[in-house]
Amino acid sequence: MSLIALAVSGRGLVDPASPVLRADDEALLRGRAAFETLRVYAGRPFRLDAHVDRLVASAESLDLPPVDRSELERLASLVLAGAGNAVLRFVWTAGPVGGGPPAGLVLLSAVPEWIEVVRARGARAVSLLGIRATAPWLLPGVKSTSYAVNMAAEAEAKRRGADEAVFVDADGLVLEGTVTNVWWRRGGTLFTPALGLGILAGVTRAALLELAPASGYRIEEGAYPLDDLLGADEAFTSSSVRELMPLVDLDGRTLARGPAADELQQALRDLAASD
Repeated sequence: MSLIALAVSGRGLVDPASPVLRADDEALLRGRAAFETLRVYAGRPFRLDAHVDRLVASAESLDLPPVDRSELERLASLVLAGAGNAVLRFVWTAGPVGGGPPAGLVLLSAVPEWIEVVRARGARAVSLLGIRATAPWLLPGVKSTSYAVNMAAEAEAKRRGADEAVFVDADGLVLEGTVTNVWWRRGGTLFTPALGLGILAGVTRAALLELAPASGYRIEEGAYPLDDLLGADEAFTSSSVRELMPLVDLDGRTLARGPAADELQQALRDLAASD
């Protein structure tokens, strides 16, 4: 993503090309930092409070210094000045090894152009082995900058000619995508893995739980085998930046494109315009 503006705790707006982290910050050395990424529509961040709430929760799970919420919100207002449609990212670090102040970063970036291209044709995915993060030390639902496994999975998907990876545990249960939640439809019912599987409680996922009934869809959350997804009438993923992304191929099997993804994508955009 192309960086447009950057603000740093204790400093305010800085040149996006400026160095902003100490070399001994544990975010750099050990991946001990929390982050959040969300869409900005016409200068307005969507579900800002929900994202900051989750940042605070992630920081607590990682045993980071308490998040200075008011400072991050102040920094966000600085980078959002004059913004249109964009991507907003928060980062909260552990600070230097041995003690010292954490760093808070707020970044404003352009929306990646590839998203609309892939949405138009539909995304291809592969299933890869993932870990069911149910023990607390596996950090279920935490958004940490220790993202190497997710990025390695996405790179493997691209090596196989796909756009996305869907994690499936050792028992064959569908978990989530590398940066997304996963959904599929059978008839008038939408299915999505339950949070009890240790997956991320996506903010867009929560918005869809609100929107789907008004569009005529029932929702079931649970533990489902990969075959359920492969046999669906349609499937899609959800995330704050990518929004709803139809899946048209999984592990080389064609998935039909259906109405739910498009209807709920429009409903999400309408909600963002009125929220």
